[in-house]
Formats: sequence, structure tokens, C-alpha cells
Amino acid sequence: MTLRPRVIRPGKMEQIVGQGTVRTSASARHRSMLTAESQGKTFSEFFAGIGLVRDGLSESGWSCVYANDIDPKKKELYDGRFSDNGHFHLGDVWNSGEVLERLTESSFLATASFPCIDLSLAGHWKGFKGDHSSTFFGFAQVLSLLGKQRPKIVMLENVTGFITSQEGRDFESAVQTLANLGYWIDAFVLDAKYFVPQSRPRVFVVGLHDSVTSPLVARKTATDWFASRWAMYVEKGGNSMRPPKLLDLMERIELTTGWGAMELAPPKISRADVSELIDLDDGQEWWEQTAVQKHLDMMSDRHRKAVNEMLSSRGTFTGTIYRRKREGKTRAEIRFDGLAGCLRTPKGGSAKQIVIAIHDGKVRIRWMSPREYARLQGADDFPLVSNTIQNLYGFGDAVCVPVIRWIDQHVLTPLFETHVSVD
Repeated sequence: MTLRPRVIRPGKMEQIVGQGTVRTSASARHRSMLTAESQGKTFSEFFAGIGLVRDGLSESGWSCVYANDIDPKKKELYDGRFSDNGHFHLGDVWNSGEVLERLTESSFLATASFPCIDLSLAGHWKGFKGDHSSTFFGFAQVLSLLGKQRPKIVMLENVTGFITSQEGRDFESAVQTLANLGYWIDAFVLDAKYFVPQSRPRVFVVGLHDSVTSPLVARKTATDWFASRWAMYVEKGGNSMRPPKLLDLMERIELTTGWGAMELAPPKISRADVSELIDLDDGQEWWEQTAVQKHLDMMSDRHRKAVNEMLSSRGTFTGTIYRRKREGKTRAEIRFDGLAGCLRTPKGGSAKQIVIAIHDGKVRIRWMSPREYARLQGADDFPLVSNTIQNLYGFGDAVCVPVIRWIDQHVLTPLFETHVSVD
């Protein structure tokens, strides 16, 4: 999500929180209105974007009491899906005083899909030294200032570069920050490809506050029985859910609270082929032959040979293309394995996904449409706006709805239903 740049070094968290306390003291009276206990199955979403986290959680009865983002164009899409009932806060998460003024109800769960740009090549791997991804600490500052009204569960979502950024130091800083706020931490990776024909692995960090407990969570402690139970739960997820790089971090990082784990196994694959989500009718904006030939010429010999073989067979094939830089040249790389590549924000033509359709010896190519982006995010009927780029940005920078539903079914709702206060 796009946020006003404010860089915070991880080691300065206490100083920033202190500044925030002074800056928001005027809202203390308002904060006292928050109840000490959560009001039912409620959640607040930070870096809400167009609201696909809310889409995923609403099916099981979660009620959104607060949403925050700084991008008015994403808010327009959000409002079109949910309507603005007054709880959407269009503003900078660093302005914690404004956040607390708008957060009129305590919530059991808080989600944060904080900006990923600095955790990827697009942001030159700056990590938390960058202006965007470091806004995680703005979210953490809000949690700190909430005090005893902190959500019982927090969930972070980001790209897999979160694990490797700054050789794992950014991930360590984030989970240590949450642990210092009283949360026991679990982490796992889940790919959208289990549910939709899109390759989109994402890291999820779930924190359960020390003021509650659940029999579903095994805590890693020095006690052999608990340690072995934690290890058993972690191992059940396999390399796909807790890959070696993540597991290494979980084993070597010592948290002020500790690590927890739930018994999670990789989902069974249940998805359509990408061809089932692509519109192939003549009403689509198919390119002129000149543009088609240009992209055929941009293919490597191996990819062009594969296309030629499909054309010669006179069969029907539907796939996708990404334009990438390879050895100083722009290449059009095809994919016909039933999956689309990871959707991205359309920063220039190279980041936009392309549809390629081959039928009866003919090839057609065009940009993937916003409706097809929505389908690949599991939000088939999401209301679109008239601006194509605005739609593509919204969906390219969002979570996959069925992924959130799976996490809700296997993690969030079970924790809500089994939690016991230990205050």
C-alpha cells in the first residue's frame, strides 16, 4: 500500500512509541471508551487496500470495526464493495492520534498487510530501511498505545522476501516487536495456487497475546514435552508451509514471549485451470497483428518453439505472458501450465500480465483484464471502477480471498472459539 514515507530504524521503536504517547495524549479520554475485552468476533484491518482481507473474513461472521489505508483510489474500490459506513479511515498509520480517535471499538483481531515494495526487487531490497515497508512500525506503534485494549490476535501478511530481507534481520525485528508487545508468534507460508490458478506465495505471521491462551497452540519452551509438540506441529506443515529459511529463523530467534505453533498441514489443491478464468470471446481487446508479432519476436528460442508447436497442432491452448529483462533484453515469457504468474501492480508494461490464446493455428494476445485479475484473486464479482489501471493496482496489491478464508477456517476462527483469558 502507498503510505507517506517515514523511515524508522528497528532499534528506535521505543523512542517512536514514546513520541507517539506525547503526540496522542489528547486522545486518552477517547481511548478510555474502548472496552477492556473484545466485543465479539470483531477485527480491524490496517493497510486495508481494496478490502480483500475483509472479503475473506466476512464469510465466517467476522465484523470489521475499523479499516485504514492512505490511498484514496483503493478506498474508492473498498467503498464500492462494502459501502462507507464511517469506519474507513483514509489516513497515515503513523498519525496514531487520528487512528485512535477513529478506532471506537476494541477488536479481537487486527490484520496488517503492510507495504511489500522494500522487501522485493522493486524496492531494491531496502527492507525496513526503506520508506514504505518500515510503516510496519506505525502499526506496531498503534498496538503499543492501545495498551490493555490490544487485539488478542494480530496477523501480518507480506511477500516471501520478508523472510530473507536484510538476511532475516527485518523479519526478526518485526516478530521481536510483536513479542515485546506481548504476542506469542507463529509463522507460515501459504500459496494461492492451492485455491486459484495463480502462483502467489505469501508469508503470514500470527501473534496470540499472552493475556489469552488456546489449547490449539503449542508453545515452544524449555520443557521437553512442549518442545516436542511444537516441533511436531511445525514439521506437519512441511517445507511448503514452513520452508527451511523460515524454520531456521524460528529456531534461532529468541523471543521475549516465545514461539507458538498450530497444527497445520498444506491444503489440498482445489482450483480451476487458468483457461477457465480467461475470456476468449471476440469482444475482448485483442491486439493488432503488429503487436502480436512484436511479442512473438521477443520470445526466446525455446518459448517460440513451444508456441510454434502449439500452432502446428491446431489445438486450443490458453496461457499467460510476462515481459522480463533477461541479459539486457526484454523477453516475453510464456506459461501454459494452468497457472498464471503472480499478479503485480502495473508499474509499466513489464509488470502487467498478458493473455495468450492459441486456437486452430492462430494466436491472439492482449492485456489481462481487471475482471480476470479479480477472478485470480478469488473475488470474481467484486465491483470494478471505470479506470482500468486503478483496478489493476488494487488487485495486484491485494491478498487472495480464498487464502484468507483458509487461514480463517484453520487458524483465526478456531483461536477465537477456543481462547481462554488468563488475566
